[in-house]
Amino acid sequence: MKVLLTGSTGLIGRETGKRLVARGDQVVTLVRDLDRARRAEPFPAERYLWNHIDEVPPEALRGVDAVIHLAGEPIADGRWTADRKKRIRDSRVVGSGRLVQAVLRHGSAVKAFIHGSAIGIYGDRGEEILNAASTGGSGFLPDVVRDWEAEIEALPPSVRSVVIRTGVVLARHGGALYKMLSLFRLGLGARLGFSGSQWMSWIHLEDIVSLFLYALDQQHVSGVLEGVSPEPLRNRDFTSRLARGLGVIESPPVPQLTLKLLYGEMASIILESARVEPKATLATGFQFQFPSAEAAFLDLLEPLRGQTCEVLAEQWVPQSPQTVWPYFCDEKNLEELTPANLKFRVAGKSTPEISEGTLIDYRLSLSGVPFGWRTRIESWQPPSRFIDNQIRGPYAYWHHTHEFIPMGGGTLMRDRVCYRLPLGWLGTVAAGWKVMSDVATIFAYRRLKIDRLFHG
Repeated sequence: MKVLLTGSTGLIGRETGKRLVARGDQVVTLVRDLDRARRAEPFPAERYLWNHIDEVPPEALRGVDAVIHLAGEPIADGRWTADRKKRIRDSRVVGSGRLVQAVLRHGSAVKAFIHGSAIGIYGDRGEEILNAASTGGSGFLPDVVRDWEAEIEALPPSVRSVVIRTGVVLARHGGALYKMLSLFRLGLGARLGFSGSQWMSWIHLEDIVSLFLYALDQQHVSGVLEGVSPEPLRNRDFTSRLARGLGVIESPPVPQLTLKLLYGEMASIILESARVEPKATLATGFQFQFPSAEAAFLDLLEPLRGQTCEVLAEQWVPQSPQTVWPYFCDEKNLEELTPANLKFRVAGKSTPEISEGTLIDYRLSLSGVPFGWRTRIESWQPPSRFIDNQIRGPYAYWHHTHEFIPMGGGTLMRDRVCYRLPLGWLGTVAAGWKVMSDVATIFAYRRLKIDRLFHG
């Protein structure tokens, strides 16, 4: 199947693209920056420039069998100024209209259009139990979502359309939960509003991606589905579960007035109550992998206990693992992949060739302070995987898994780093933000270097 995917660099889009390619589908993406998308999309794709407002390039629809539409300006990345509200609306309403018109004019092979929407259509509904059949609310977001969904009504009956109203997506490496983690580690996680009684309708990232693919594949599925788990939570329960899952103390509640002063109108998305249940979704036969909060929090938070931070970096390159692997067998190449300001140098290793048990010594500078670093290769599985652990160095714990996964005629390179700072909570408070930023900068640099090395 050939699938046109928008929003491909976003949280849901990245995972959806990977899953499509891994199962053998071809993916076409519409992006605002071709070079950035090539580095940010962890899967191969045929890419076309599109800014959500202009017309879609006709050639992007050539031979496309289905569309998964996820694009839209983030709604929680800043105060809702008049300009931001216009971008939020236009990216969804105007953008969807442009895409639908492109399907009508150039997408003769398109048989399914899966439209990512939001539970923001319901507005603040208190204790009311909501589902796909419920009426929309009033206000900025409900109005935007209502008009957003209305754009796909122009599709002909020959195109099966599905609208998925997504709730709060929970993931360790993006979205709302990712933003919360740093605050909770610092002991600043708290319920929002004194009571925290507002309902939060959430869904695990794995489930929302599975739901989009299920809607794509199942011919009997059409209409509106609820992209939420069967167990909505009140904000106070969500907060206490998150604190317990991380093993940290919950802070005093944040008053509504404080949130409104900080975020203005945007505070509505965290203070309003939407108790949505997946009635229509379950009726299709879809099965959740994480239907309960207990299962979701166990999966998401267990690796992060004890002030553990996790960094995930993924990148697709058009060479096989057998071709890519030799570059990483030479420890000197790590110097090329590390920013110059770290003054990273390999001092030596314990065996002539890297293998399981090899000790490697490095010298580097962090914030101007020189350090020695020794790692042990705990696992060496050519050409698919190796793991290095810090034996001596600046971190209390550092565990780095490198994976080379065959995908789409190339390799998905995945780096997963788990680390802890010295002094536990005090270390996190003193340097957590800085270290997280530094680690992200290092992997961004690696991404650029690897892109140049293996894309030619």
